[in-house]
Amino acid sequence: MKTLLPLLLLALAVPAAAQAPAPGAEPALRLEAGSTTGQQLVAIGRDVSVEGEALSDVAALNGSVDVSGKVDGSVIVLRGDARLAPTARVAGDVYVVGGRIHAARGAQTGGRMVSYPNAPNAWLTLLEGPSIGLGFASRLVLGAKLALVASWALLLLLFFATSGRQLIETAEGVRREPFRSFFVGLTGVVCLVLTALFLTAFARGILGVPFVVLIVLLGIVLKLWGTVAVFYALGDWLSRHVFRRRFQPLNAATIGLLVLGAVKFLPWLGVLAWYVVTLIGVGAALSTKLGRREPWFELA
Repeated sequence: MKTLLPLLLLALAVPAAAQAPAPGAEPALRLEAGSTTGQQLVAIGRDVSVEGEALSDVAALNGSVDVSGKVDGSVIVLRGDARLAPTARVAGDVYVVGGRIHAARGAQTGGRMVSYPNAPNAWLTLLEGPSIGLGFASRLVLGAKLALVASWALLLLLFFATSGRQLIETAEGVRREPFRSFFVGLTGVVCLVLTALFLTAFARGILGVPFVVLIVLLGIVLKLWGTVAVFYALGDWLSRHVFRRRFQPLNAATIGLLVLGAVKFLPWLGVLAWYVVTLIGVGAALSTKLGRREPWFELA
């Protein structure tokens, strides 16, 4: 759990102008030529520049990825572009939703390159919630956020009443591996969005609509379950390290909800914080199979 709070605070450290970065802006993460990292590189609201060698995956949310060096994993971009220089070497896939792939002559990839530049924002609102398009201080926005927090409280009660043990197991996954959960969640969301967009474009009608509905329902279930697990993981950490006592699981989850609910009212920063929470939760839900710790598929 020691790494959970820094990851949540990462979203709060992003500058308020958290839209796509302006041209020439200093990238949030830069792996210089001659440098090597074995950790995943993730940026939120800014760009990633890989000039050296990244031995794992590289991702950007509301930012772009520039590769002139080597990436041994995959490149994933939500609401940004992937730019591959002539010297770029990517061993895995390149996925871009809400942006484009610019691959110069000479760039090499070992996997697929998939780009959906015109992805509707409706598919991406599964991350944080509906975007109303009004000022953050308007009564409608504040009322909607209060209603959402109240809905999360009711959902929290329902989940703990029916599947408390499994929910705590998912929260353990959040506590043990928050960064891995974040990246698994990001990969899962991208795959769900791309699959739904593919079915929407190429398999409309009797075959496509039921599958799209199932994909959307799966995404919603993973988000709801995982986010409540993050509430408990954060609240349990705060109860032990701030309040110096161990609360009951439901009380700890309520504390986590109240803290993140308060963060939700911050302009820009609240949205980014809930992006991070949602991705961690989705990744933990996938990794633990909704707290059951069973393989998703078994060979006969």
